[in-house]
Amino acid sequence: MDVSKKILFAGDPHGNFRPLINAVHQHKPEAVVLLGDYDLETPLENPLQEIIGRTEIWWIAGNHDFETPDKHRNLFHSALADKGLHLKVTDIAGIRIAGLGGIFLGRVWYPPQMPKWVNKQQYINAQRMHIRMGGMPLKYQCAIWHDEFHALARLKADILVTHEAPGSHKHGFQAIGELASAMGVKQIFHGHLHENYAKVIKHNIQVFGVANAAVTDLAGNTVSDCRASGY
Repeated sequence: MDVSKKILFAGDPHGNFRPLINAVHQHKPEAVVLLGDYDLETPLENPLQEIIGRTEIWWIAGNHDFETPDKHRNLFHSALADKGLHLKVTDIAGIRIAGLGGIFLGRVWYPPQMPKWVNKQQYINAQRMHIRMGGMPLKYQCAIWHDEFHALARLKADILVTHEAPGSHKHGFQAIGELASAMGVKQIFHGHLHENYAKVIKHNIQVFGVANAAVTDLAGNTVSDCRASGY
């Protein structure tokens, strides 16, 4: 098997999983990593039923996955709930992959600005009783939190997968590149901005943007997308 195809990275499906499914059938990867924004109408295992058992399926969440209670439940309470990569490093096909889901949210932390809330507990303690009793709103759950981000930076990995982009993109964040550098990462794969591209940032870190519903291999080659799949 082509070593570059042993792990595939899937850009924001927004409900269209067919390019990913086609890529799995064609390339038979050991694992796939989904980069967020699924817009799930049913639990995640349902649209992926065709490839379950054929490859490992891993994921991070995007901002869309917190838009409604149903979308959130269909991801975080799916049969694949334990395959989330957020804030940890996982050995996948012999490669250490770190995950950072969610987005930077101005009301929480928007680098390079200082965080408005250092951690989730500080935010909750400052809220009125009905919010404290009801739990953190979904909008805040999709945020990247300052303390969790820096805890991740203390780990080591080969690849970092994120929903947000690093500074390689005009709408990205330098903080993501700094995170990758601290972790010793050599490659970053991200979704969110619906664009296929490849760039190199500081410390010779390769960055690959993966467009919506596109699929990229370890070398950054696009192996499947909406146009090739007839969507």
